[in-house]
Amino acid sequence: MTTVHLRSITLERPETLPETFPYTVPVIRSLETLTFPSPVTFFVGENGSGKSTLLETIACAARLPTIGADQSSQDTTLADIRRLSQHLRWSWTKRTRRGFFMRSEDFFGYARHIALTRAELKSDLEGLDEEYAGRSRAARALASMPYARELSALENSYGDGLDAQSHGESFFKLFRARFVPDGLYLMDEPEAPLSPSRQLSLLALIGEMVKQNAQFIIATHSPIVLAYPGATLYRFDDGRIAPADYDDLEHVALTRAFLNNPQAYLRHLFDTE
Repeated sequence: MTTVHLRSITLERPETLPETFPYTVPVIRSLETLTFPSPVTFFVGENGSGKSTLLETIACAARLPTIGADQSSQDTTLADIRRLSQHLRWSWTKRTRRGFFMRSEDFFGYARHIALTRAELKSDLEGLDEEYAGRSRAARALASMPYARELSALENSYGDGLDAQSHGESFFKLFRARFVPDGLYLMDEPEAPLSPSRQLSLLALIGEMVKQNAQFIIATHSPIVLAYPGATLYRFDDGRIAPADYDDLEHVALTRAFLNNPQAYLRHLFDTE
């Protein structure tokens, strides 16, 4: 049986809400209690609807590490969100401090960070060879050991580096390297670097992780990702958060209608006969 670690969140408001971001985001002003009855929950809505703000708030309150950036407790871009997160109260089945928070832009930043770290370690090793040219082999080996150990760890986790594969391959390599069982995983638009076939692979990977008691809260626009079986869907619309059914989502209906008759949409968009 899978475990739902985080059962619900409740926003306890100060007596007077500040008239500043993120308190002015409509879904934040209207938020009371949000439940997570299943291991996978999706936030869906247009850009600017507040789903990313709420996801960041949960990440800060849970003190999850962010991929490709500082800890959520130190990330300067999340300073305003951290103040809001202090008003978030939790209901847990099983408290976990495992997992991570990933924004789509963090993936690309982390791939560049790994490539830079790898290059710096190799450069340091080359410098040691010159510095210890007149020393014994044992002295050179001892001095190079920390650098060689770090390079080996990177290669064991990421092979030739995240920049050596396609974005989709790199995403899965990073994801598997950072995954541990019993974790809470918050993801903002993970479909960004993924083709449709890779999005299907993501569903399978999430399913594997859920079997190891992982819980996911994901903000996404992808009708493919949203189709995960048994997921809880929340629609962010008109400043409110409401449960939704897959077939009733605008993202799904519009995509389905377009694929059934793309020419009808293209004629309207480009005013062609």
